[in-house]
Amino acid sequence: MFPDIVTSRPTDSRVRAVLGPTNTGKTHLAIERMCGHASGVIGFPLRLLAREVYDRVCAIKGESQVALVTGEERIEPKTARYFLCTAEAMPRDGGGKSFVALDEAQLAADRERGHIFTDRLLNARGRDETMLLGSATIEPLIRALVPRAEIEERPRFSTLTHAGSAKLSRLPPRSAVVAFSIEQVYQVAELLRRFRGGAAVVMGALSPQTRNRQVELFQSGEVDYIVATDAIGMGLNLDVRHVAFAALSKFDGVRQRRLTPAEMAQIAGRAGRHQTDGSFGTLSGNRRGAPLELTEDEVYAIEQHRFAPLTKLYWRDPKPRFDTLDVLVADLERRPHEPELTAAPEAIDLAVLKRLSEDPAIARDVTTAGLVRRFWEACQLPDFRSQGADAHARFVARLWSDLRHGHIGADYVAARISELGHTGGDIDTLQGRLAAIRSWAYICQRPDWVLARDEMAARARAAEAKLSDALHQRLTERFVNRRTSVLMKSMGKDAGLLRVKLEDDGQVKVEDQHIGHLEGFRFVVDATADSDERKLMLAAAEKHMAGLLAQKAQKLVADELGDLAIAHGAIVRRGAGGAPDQVIAALERGRAATRPRIVLEKDLARLDPAHRARVQDALEHWLEARLAPLAPLRALEAASEDPEAGSEVRALLLTLADRGGTVRREDAGLAHVPKDKRPFMRRLGVTIGSLDVYVPSLLKPAPRQLLHELGVDPRPLRETMEPVIDAGRHPPAGYRRAGRQAIRVDMAEKLFRAAHEARARAAERGFPVDTALATSMGLTQDGFRSLMKDAGFRQGQPVELAEGAYGPPRPVPWTWRPLRKDRGPAQGPRRVRENGRPPAHHAGKGEGKPRSKGDGRERRRGAPERRKADHGPATGKAFAGLADLLE
Repeated sequence: MFPDIVTSRPTDSRVRAVLGPTNTGKTHLAIERMCGHASGVIGFPLRLLAREVYDRVCAIKGESQVALVTGEERIEPKTARYFLCTAEAMPRDGGGKSFVALDEAQLAADRERGHIFTDRLLNARGRDETMLLGSATIEPLIRALVPRAEIEERPRFSTLTHAGSAKLSRLPPRSAVVAFSIEQVYQVAELLRRFRGGAAVVMGALSPQTRNRQVELFQSGEVDYIVATDAIGMGLNLDVRHVAFAALSKFDGVRQRRLTPAEMAQIAGRAGRHQTDGSFGTLSGNRRGAPLELTEDEVYAIEQHRFAPLTKLYWRDPKPRFDTLDVLVADLERRPHEPELTAAPEAIDLAVLKRLSEDPAIARDVTTAGLVRRFWEACQLPDFRSQGADAHARFVARLWSDLRHGHIGADYVAARISELGHTGGDIDTLQGRLAAIRSWAYICQRPDWVLARDEMAARARAAEAKLSDALHQRLTERFVNRRTSVLMKSMGKDAGLLRVKLEDDGQVKVEDQHIGHLEGFRFVVDATADSDERKLMLAAAEKHMAGLLAQKAQKLVADELGDLAIAHGAIVRRGAGGAPDQVIAALERGRAATRPRIVLEKDLARLDPAHRARVQDALEHWLEARLAPLAPLRALEAASEDPEAGSEVRALLLTLADRGGTVRREDAGLAHVPKDKRPFMRRLGVTIGSLDVYVPSLLKPAPRQLLHELGVDPRPLRETMEPVIDAGRHPPAGYRRAGRQAIRVDMAEKLFRAAHEARARAAERGFPVDTALATSMGLTQDGFRSLMKDAGFRQGQPVELAEGAYGPPRPVPWTWRPLRKDRGPAQGPRRVRENGRPPAHHAGKGEGKPRSKGDGRERRRGAPERRKADHGPATGKAFAGLADLLE
């Protein structure tokens, strides 16, 4: 008779189920909760993930307090209080720890390993707190099986959106491509090496060392792509912004089937971490036949995190009887009584047990309960080599032939490890050796299987580390083309961060990768490059050539002409020891103010043509580098030649260029510039202020110095361009007068904007203006009032306190009246007041009559409608007026 109760239920401590999609911080929460208890254990689905969390907890608690327990590795200090394990190595009942957590609890529905997770979900409990982490699809089953559990759903930190299908060559940087076979992983990685410089490769069969080093390739930015199997979906935290599926079906051990939406979401959820949004899609053009596409229902389910709930969890008797082999097999095939549980499919350990039990030679020797238990432990050796039940059963049979007599000899184990430790061979060979060494690492971890267990386990770990390094090297050599990777970065937004070096012999290197050399001032591509690399090298050279040529010109000029500078409209050679400067070449105005023409001094002009051309080229490249601060002004000049800009905008841009990037608003002709063209001007860096139109980047010392020395702007120069200075007789370029002081036009605009914002917030006719900003700039009260008056602001009389009242003085109110600064007296459309009547000075019917005295009083005092419009509360009209002014 079988016992009636087939699932044991411990007395629940506080059980908390934290459910939700990926990127919700569930694992991070579990780590924090465990570290807050005196002891704890967390079970993970992968050895890789357990190792990653082990490193994190060690950083918090110290290595002496933390243990890592997996099938192949055991790091267990005597003082360890916190245990990070795989689910199989996790204590069934929690091990008496204060805190217990099970990660990815929805794997209880997995065909191969589901019964392990189901057992831990039902039985592993902490003394004080138990936490179940997983997808929301398991919620109904947790409610039924653990009725006292507190259910907490957590939203995803970032948004996950569908990006459609894309070719491999058009994948965005920081993408992960997911495939479901080693052949497809290799194929995709090879293509990425060719077109994008390479990719990191992550597969479940890799050792943690290899996996970590491959991930580091991606995380460090050395490659922008990673190709992985579905193992990436189990908690690997990567800086991935897009996930592309290379296939939508996989072999699950029984048949080839399409992924479920929940499985797709688990993988796609790797895109976007914390607050960074992510996207997912498929690869196009990667297979014959029907295109690889997600259905609308699948996209909706993944984006909204809505999936069909699980209906059954797989269960297998976790405490079978060991009376005989037949009793053991019967218990392992027993069905549960609970409706939420179903018998687990035949896993490989049970398949091996049944196959070997049919061997009379083996069955004849396994007669006692102790031998049955030991034989079952041998059958549970994982199939790391993925050879299938028959081949794995033969390996277990050979293992059992040694175990049934006691222990495996240390010399035999050492010899096997030594044979597998050779690092020669290709990727597949090394992976096979790694899988085999993982089997021996598992064997060496068993407490009663191997003599000199600790020594043999250390040898197995050393061999695995050596093979991992060799495999990483082979993967990198095969799937990463460092030169192509560097060249691809040279085309992107990170191009400015790359180290581009010109050697003394003319060789050009990007991040220490040779791409060509300079012959004179001409770039020659490396002769060993293939056609695809040649295109990338030429593109990279074009992007960096200006800097390289300037570097070479600088060296040539320094060697032949000495220390040069721009002064008084010429290129001069600095005199040493107080000697006067020597003019090398005059700078005549070219087709634009910022593109002067070099005219060599007469002595240099008498050089033979070859040398003269060499010096001329060197000076032109030297000058181009020196004029880099004037790039914003050059952009204005280039835009003024664009026919789409319109004649009015071109006229304003030319005026700005001629005046060195600043012009008073009344001289800018803004009345003729359509408002729909103003965004175009803003993209060029032009600011239309209350009193000035200017380019802020041209108000810095370097461009102002250059404009002055080139003769483009003959106005007085203020070399340091402080915010506020003494005005003197003539304010320097880029400043406007403020009483006896002068203020830089961008700082003045900052004060005007602050005042207008205060006006928009005010609920009364008068509004306060904070003078602290002006004072911090160094502007005096008189200078501030004078400046604000120019912009239409007037300061009222101080508000006195009523007799007998106490308190700080009230701020002095200000008023504002718009200026007519965009057109002359006879220009522009007629101004009509809000009450519909035009001012008397405008021509038209009934407009030429002189005003009456009453009209004058109304004009001076302001009509009620006018006062309300100018000084009323912060309504939509007030904000609209502010927006018009700031335009």
